[in-house]
Amino acid sequence: MITSVLVANRGEIARRIFRTAHDAGLRTVAVHSDVDTHQRYADLAVHLKGTSPAETYLNQERVIEAAKSAGANAIHPGYGFLSENADFAKAVQDAGLIWIGPPPQAIEAMASKVQARELAVRLGIPVLEGTDRYPLLVKASAGGGGRGMRIVRSPEELGEALTLAKAEALNAFGDATVFCEPYIEDAHHIEVQVLADAHGTVWALGERECSIQRRHQKVIEESPSPLLQRFPGLRDKLFEAAREAARAVGYVSTGTVEFLVPADGSGFYFLEMNTRLQVEHPVTEAATGLDLVALQFDIANGLALPSEPPAPQGHAIEARLYAEDASFTPQAGPLHRFEVIGPVRVDSGYDSGDVVSTHYDAMLAKVISHAPTRTAAAAKLAGALERAILHGPSTNRGLLVSVLRDPVFLDGRAHTSFLEQQQFPATANVKHAALAAALSRPAGFRNVVSQPITHAYLGPDGAQIDVVFQLNRGVLDTDGIELISADRDEVILAVNHVQHRYRISTYGDVVFVDSAQGSVTLRKVPKFTEPTETQAPGTLSAPMPGTVTEVLVSEGDKVQAGQPLLRLEAMKMQHSVTAPAAGTVTQLTVQAGQQIDAGTPLIVITEEEQP
Repeated sequence: MITSVLVANRGEIARRIFRTAHDAGLRTVAVHSDVDTHQRYADLAVHLKGTSPAETYLNQERVIEAAKSAGANAIHPGYGFLSENADFAKAVQDAGLIWIGPPPQAIEAMASKVQARELAVRLGIPVLEGTDRYPLLVKASAGGGGRGMRIVRSPEELGEALTLAKAEALNAFGDATVFCEPYIEDAHHIEVQVLADAHGTVWALGERECSIQRRHQKVIEESPSPLLQRFPGLRDKLFEAAREAARAVGYVSTGTVEFLVPADGSGFYFLEMNTRLQVEHPVTEAATGLDLVALQFDIANGLALPSEPPAPQGHAIEARLYAEDASFTPQAGPLHRFEVIGPVRVDSGYDSGDVVSTHYDAMLAKVISHAPTRTAAAAKLAGALERAILHGPSTNRGLLVSVLRDPVFLDGRAHTSFLEQQQFPATANVKHAALAAALSRPAGFRNVVSQPITHAYLGPDGAQIDVVFQLNRGVLDTDGIELISADRDEVILAVNHVQHRYRISTYGDVVFVDSAQGSVTLRKVPKFTEPTETQAPGTLSAPMPGTVTEVLVSEGDKVQAGQPLLRLEAMKMQHSVTAPAAGTVTQLTVQAGQQIDAGTPLIVITEEEQP
């Protein structure tokens, strides 16, 4: 029986497993890298020196030795890293430890997406076939989570897509194998949660729709699927296909079988089986009232499941809150304050005061709502996200709120290309936020008539905002705006007779302005600046902090517009820096293996003169 469990993972999923283990009276052991903090929630911790996955969470020998040295008699792999590595599962068992997951042979059968597709064909489950037409999707064979995936819309794009996908797959999963399949633009991504014990019982524990994606990574998941609500007979077919796939490999523990379903409900295609706990498992927990991690413990202890699963109740929606900018570029830095307010579940690996690192995934938290209806669940989740206090790196909070309130989403017709095709305007008034920030500063208070007061800020898009106002005996001389009150922490303005409350939080030269319109991040522009060296024309700077993994050109090389110049790795994703125009490489300022900050000059391109 499990008495002490080591979680071979980090962040949010490690803390979530610790929580259930503590509820069950089990001792918990964390392993952690140099930059992690989740270990403070475990009873014992073992430091795996280093920051890269290869040094830490992908190092099988170090993880198993950590379990032994801490007295753990079981290992839970979480998701990602070694969770779908059959060799690791077998090594855990060979070490005399309890493996909390499926049998190694079941992992092996489904670990390769290529093998899994072949199995599906033998079982008569439809798969996507044919690589003789575009667009294609390049996919990592050994993992998921959007890593090692690239859309290819023309033959010219294939080489670069393969290179990036292989690099991501090797870094994230230790296996660079990739394959191609047809890409369906407007399909729905639907997965079935399966749960099986060692006594022959296999559950199909409801489905989750995961069609809201960016970079092929899920952003919003929900249960039940609004698409299958319109085609209930299709749900039964998906459930049977999922159970059949699980039985075929002798599956035990939790797993997820993923499908692609055309919007007209005309059929379905098998994508893969994830032989682990899924990131979005809280959606199923909210809908069923079950604790999937507790059930994993029970199954690993040899207990049997009831013959039938409980019926789902109501509707559950999960939103993944990422540290990223509007272009989906990962962000890093100090998380000054992090609070999600409302009747929702929050699974997070971060607390106020933590630092978001460049070394791992950019997800800050999963926020989950549950309500009797889908509309109520979406409204509850949108409200909680809107009121959240997020003072730190840029996040996708605004995007999530916009999606949850979008008519197409609420109608249940959003597909996997929805985010690419939809435009969501910003809701916050940046100029009003900057005015509120300026009024909160002590220099803004004058009791006598005086000259206008001027402050300057850099807005979220980097553009300078000049705030000019005048206070005559406390009255704001700005057309259409009335000052109701102001102090360092809060400013109330009446705009066209409607009062707006702005909460002001300042950390050094960064100002966060929170209101019902949304959150705005500003950076103070100092009154007097020191002279600095300007960058040479044609300088390309790093769009994010990360590591230079490969430099593809040399000084003096001629390059064409769109040509890859170098590659960066940030938060487990590969990013190409390409030439904006044809020209010559006149300067290289970085080298492979170098750690860089956002804005670091990388390369100088002197453009060709036009005739």
